[in-house]
Amino acid sequence: MAEEKENIQFELTDELIERVELLIEQKNDKELRKLLNEFHYADIAEILDEVDLEEAMYVIKLLDSETTSDVLMELDEDNREKVLRNLSAKEIAEEIEELDTDDAADIIAELPENRQQEVISQIEDEEHKAEITELLAYDEDTAGGLMAKELVKVYETWTVAGCLRRIRGQAKDVTRVHSIYVVNKQNKLIGRLSLKDLIVAKSDEKIADIYITSVDYVYVDDDVEDVAKVMSKYDLEAIPVVDENMTLLGRITIDDIVDVLKEEADKDYQLAAGITSDVEADDSIWELTKARLPWLLIGMFGGIGAASIINGFSDAMLKFPALLMFIPLIQATAGNVGVQSSAIVVQGLANDTIDGNILNRLLKEFMLGLVNGLAIACVVLVISHFAFNTTYHESLTICIALIAVIIMAALIGTFIPIFLDKRGIDAAVATGPFITTSNDVFGILMYFMIAKFILGF
Repeated sequence: MAEEKENIQFELTDELIERVELLIEQKNDKELRKLLNEFHYADIAEILDEVDLEEAMYVIKLLDSETTSDVLMELDEDNREKVLRNLSAKEIAEEIEELDTDDAADIIAELPENRQQEVISQIEDEEHKAEITELLAYDEDTAGGLMAKELVKVYETWTVAGCLRRIRGQAKDVTRVHSIYVVNKQNKLIGRLSLKDLIVAKSDEKIADIYITSVDYVYVDDDVEDVAKVMSKYDLEAIPVVDENMTLLGRITIDDIVDVLKEEADKDYQLAAGITSDVEADDSIWELTKARLPWLLIGMFGGIGAASIINGFSDAMLKFPALLMFIPLIQATAGNVGVQSSAIVVQGLANDTIDGNILNRLLKEFMLGLVNGLAIACVVLVISHFAFNTTYHESLTICIALIAVIIMAALIGTFIPIFLDKRGIDAAVATGPFITTSNDVFGILMYFMIAKFILGF
């Protein structure tokens, strides 16, 4: 990995982009290298995301392999795909050899299958090649697909002096040494080693006498979300990965978990907004349409359903026109309450903080909806009567309906995410358009049924 530069204040400006483009146009490699050398590789990647492909390729060819490999990892996925397409298999292999195995496997996985084999065949380090090939065999959503092979491990039979010698050799291939893992002769994980205990121990002591048997770990087939929960719960910077026989296979570091959490948050946010697949603003109109249209169609049919209900009570609205004025209030309140309730439940499900009997949770939401409904109804009662000149019975109808709709929306917003989660469906889909549409339809139906009961039409 490239040596980390001093952390400096950096802001991408039009002037900087123009300066980079001018130096490229002038073929002033010396000044361009000098300029780029002032920035962290993540900043260089941000610059390359702003220039055109030809200019980006010029800079890529100019950088040393260590910096280039790190820049590739930071590039926007679409731009990285374009850059990789313009590099030969040998050039990609040279960059990959500078990366940790997990990052190298991620880049190769983005290539077409036929290109993957070409790149792998060009990797000269046979051990690195074998480890990357092993990682590519794991599903990307499992611990195996996330782990790196680089780690520091010691055998329980080693002495402290021998352990220190061997650790120096292993550590040069590891970007950051978070933990030292202890294994037996069969390479099975049996514990971890405290650096403090290692330093203060006598040189002739055995590792078996000083290692700590308590060690957190995950299985290679565990889902990445479960791995993230374990690391978050125990505040771990790294966690070892083992197979069903406890054989130590690799480790997962916190930077990889942060990426997983960000991807999951982005996905859940899009689901909550009614976007069914992972898309970005720069994607094609066709891709964006495919992602958005399904929920828009569901919302359309929901709207048609609500319109049908309203049409069925058209005679009542002629007799009591005040009912028509408050339809937007009923729909908006039902949608907002439903989204609030579902968002809290979805967040709780994601953090494993939803526990206890579902009936108790629904009862709590019922009481919360009742309190909120009464508070809002009191305000609406005053406004409707004095601002809109509604009759006493009309105001009473609107307020009672509002309380009932709020309670109903809170219950639906709570129940649906839990129900979906128990069926193995991402609960995030329950927020946004799904809840809003269902509450619109049921809210309008409840509104007119209560009005029919009180006003007697």
